[in-house]
Amino acid sequence: MSQQDKQQRIETLSERLLRYQYEYHVLDAPTISDEVYDQLLHQLIDLEEQNPQLKWSNSPTDRVGGKSIDSFESVELPIRQYSLDNVFDENSLEKWVDRVSRAVAVDKAELEFVCELKIDGLKVVLIYESGNLVQALTRGDGLVGEDVTHNIKTIQSVPLRLSKDVDIIVEGEVWLGKSDFVRINNERASDELPLFANPRNAAAGTLRQLDPKIAAGRNLSMFVYEANLATDTHIEKLKQLGNLGFWVNPEFAVIDSISGITDFYNRWVPRRHEQNYDVDGMVIKLNDNKLRDEAGYTAKSPRWAVAYKFPAEQVTTKIEDIVLQVGRTGVVTPVAELEPVVVAGSTVSRATLHNEDEIKRLDVRIGDTVILQKAGDIIPQVVQVLTEFRPKNSKPYRFPKQVEQCGGDGSIERIPGQAAYRCVTLDSTELLKQRLTYFASKKCFDIDGLGPQIIEVLVDENLVKSYADIFRLQKNTLINLDRFAEKSADNLIAAIQESRQITLPRLLTSLSIDGVGEEVAKLLVKNGFNDLEKLEAASVSELERINGLGPKLARNIFEWFRASSNMSMLDDLLAEITLKQIKPTERNDLEGLTFVVTGTLKKLSRSDIKKIIENRGGKVGSSVSIKTNYLVVGNNPGSKLKQANEIGVKILTEEQFYELI
Repeated sequence: MSQQDKQQRIETLSERLLRYQYEYHVLDAPTISDEVYDQLLHQLIDLEEQNPQLKWSNSPTDRVGGKSIDSFESVELPIRQYSLDNVFDENSLEKWVDRVSRAVAVDKAELEFVCELKIDGLKVVLIYESGNLVQALTRGDGLVGEDVTHNIKTIQSVPLRLSKDVDIIVEGEVWLGKSDFVRINNERASDELPLFANPRNAAAGTLRQLDPKIAAGRNLSMFVYEANLATDTHIEKLKQLGNLGFWVNPEFAVIDSISGITDFYNRWVPRRHEQNYDVDGMVIKLNDNKLRDEAGYTAKSPRWAVAYKFPAEQVTTKIEDIVLQVGRTGVVTPVAELEPVVVAGSTVSRATLHNEDEIKRLDVRIGDTVILQKAGDIIPQVVQVLTEFRPKNSKPYRFPKQVEQCGGDGSIERIPGQAAYRCVTLDSTELLKQRLTYFASKKCFDIDGLGPQIIEVLVDENLVKSYADIFRLQKNTLINLDRFAEKSADNLIAAIQESRQITLPRLLTSLSIDGVGEEVAKLLVKNGFNDLEKLEAASVSELERINGLGPKLARNIFEWFRASSNMSMLDDLLAEITLKQIKPTERNDLEGLTFVVTGTLKKLSRSDIKKIIENRGGKVGSSVSIKTNYLVVGNNPGSKLKQANEIGVKILTEEQFYELI
């Protein structure tokens, strides 16, 4: 193939793939199969690697995340960004309409408005030149924002190249879906990392990642709603934005009366939780753009638009106690035990208080009456203390100096540079139980039948004092325990024997190294640390060079492999197990595909199917979203099947999955 032919092929592939991405992620109407798309994408990747000088500046391959940046650059915004004023009831809405009517000298009965859902995300400004995305900026202080182009390019719903060669400045909202929010927090919880309070915070944290590969893995989305387009009406502007390739939220309406606005509002208040994105109200705008120009702006806000906020789903309850939980890595987390209360459809009796700083900020005390809400409609969160109801004898909560579950003398210490505390020693029975439970879990050794209750018995009876002890258990010992009959003892021994062979990533995940979960373990192996000897010999600087690791995590790994007690434990464990090599496949035919598995399967367990998918380059998600390629269903699939059908995810029976692979 000549150089000219290669250039032509790269251009054709880039143009078509960008179009296919738009059809799939924005129109939800793909014209080619996922398999064909993946083949074309890999063709483009190969051509770009061989001919980097021919790569487009906005190549479709940028979606997977490029090189990390060193820092964020502050950039002057091309258009001043304003904040919206808020109204909270029909009376204040009427007053706003009256003000608009006076400002434009038009009777309010003749005014026309557009009502759009207000997405609870982060405002971003996109700059296009000749139809190409050249820069993406946060709103910042309205005058200066941060350059987040490297992360915005990973968002599938953001067009890298428009359907027309136009210069345009576009405004929109970046958001994280609720299903992805749950998935990310579950992953962080398993790695004992701080949880995101809500999807908005998670989206904000994602946009501020220096490594775009992290952003690419979190599945951000973006709706656009404004642009410097010359149109007579806002509705025409939204239609033009859609034609250019942007994703415009379809839930909007043109309304010509206050009663119509109120009806739209009342219709959406009970439906706000139906969407995969957070909605905290609606935005009302004048539809006539000439009237918008006449209305103008105040120092802070446009006069022609307002946010009509939904009522927050908040309840009051009492804090009955504040207890400290010790995680398997020794991190100490304060938890509020609450007087049970129903919020957002479920009964809540506990809520994390995160850390000492958060307790001080809220001034939370035992006995306090507090306002509780679910962050992102998911995580119970104490948002305010009603001090007027505080008992007279209440005292500020103070972190103790010792926590019994830590072991030793129970001493705890604040982690340098963080708000969290951890145990000084890590040899308590409670921590051992937590670590053994995690060790035996599906993502680690996957020992069927070895759950928390069984582990508690084994530890209390002094039968298991280390990971290796699990593999030394004998049937005749088990059947003497209360929880075991002959069959259950046989089943557990068989499950233990079956788990003796394990891959290095799963072994690393199982060891409770601070910050090392599934993804980090895979990242280490992928970057050349594919045996324990290399990890033992690795320096901090070598580990830091891995994109996505960071200095703190690199230091944690380095220190773990330098602790004699850890190495003694590891040697003891390695005498009982066998490390098996991951067999390289001839082709990663599932690379780039995301699967979700639900229901009861006939031939294989979910964990077995997960291994198959991951070994062939695919990903397995915990919840259905627009980024899910396939839902594999067994018997009694539950709500995930309904969600998949609603958003157009391809459904595979167990048999169809085997045919696919």
